[in-house]
Amino acid sequence: MLVTERYECPYCGEACEAVLDLSGGDQQYIEDCPVCCRPIVFKLQTDGDEWMLDVHSENE
Repeated sequence: MLVTERYECPYCGEACEAVLDLSGGDQQYIEDCPVCCRPIVFKLQTDGDEWMLDVHSENE
């Protein structure tokens, strides 16, 4: 199941959107900010129904 979630870049503070695949279970991955191009660590915790997304800089 795909959902769209808004987040704030931990570097530049710009509001962005991510498409999350909840069917993959817990995930951690890195994507570059579409505005400032710095690497953002995405940590998704899900049981398939409820989920929580945490985004932070590479150095946190």
